[in-house]
Amino acid sequence: MSVKVYVQAIGAIGPGANNWPEWRAILRGELAYQHAATVSPTLTVLPSAERRRVGVGVKIALVSGLEALAAADIDPGTMTTVFCSSGGDGENCHLICEALAGSDRLISPTRFHNSVHNAPSGYWGIASGAMLPSTSLCAYDAGFAVGLLEAAVQCSVEKKPVLLVVYDTPYPEPIHGVRPIADQFAVSMLLMPESTLASMAAIKLDLYKTSLTTMENSKLENVRSGIPAARALPLMQSLAQLPASAAASDIYLEYVNGQSLRVKFGTV
Repeated sequence: MSVKVYVQAIGAIGPGANNWPEWRAILRGELAYQHAATVSPTLTVLPSAERRRVGVGVKIALVSGLEALAAADIDPGTMTTVFCSSGGDGENCHLICEALAGSDRLISPTRFHNSVHNAPSGYWGIASGAMLPSTSLCAYDAGFAVGLLEAAVQCSVEKKPVLLVVYDTPYPEPIHGVRPIADQFAVSMLLMPESTLASMAAIKLDLYKTSLTTMENSKLENVRSGIPAARALPLMQSLAQLPASAAASDIYLEYVNGQSLRVKFGTV
């Protein structure tokens, strides 16, 4: 059984590129990829009190999601969303663990409410006024594929647009030593149930068992393998290179239980 949806727009931020146009130029081969640490973005859509409280995970998640919707000229308040991360806010997790290991064991209420896995979803609602359903997922290294399938199923069944937002941030030491995440990365994809004039591609998803699609460029492969959210890079590359009327090779993304998520491309 498969599910078919249409990719309308993308937002992305990560090491070496700060937005989708920069990533698209790199993935098309128009610019050479130069690795550089991800630049934490400025988040202006939240009230000042919330802006002071949020961590980098919320920032990159919201910035990438808003970029995708701005490209599609869609009001963020009208969107159903799916957020996915392998570990949420790594810095905040570290600081809570540090407090619990101390003598007084007191945790800041702000740190506590930022520690929950649906914090970016909550801040998205504050920023956009969105009242539609929002799902928050965690699937370790398979987060992008799991999130993509969840968003596609919701989009196909409900016949409504869905915004997928997948993000990851690194843990400081000592957690970094046992769960290394190389850098910050976020990618968002706006999925539509029907083709529009602005559709980038039609994609059909199903589960498969085969080897995963990797990046030919070794620097980009290091990004893909080093950050769970960056498992999106093979799909991002195909979308960057794909004219809407052409076919492309199937993409195989890391899923759970030894399976892969197959992405087949079609015409729009």
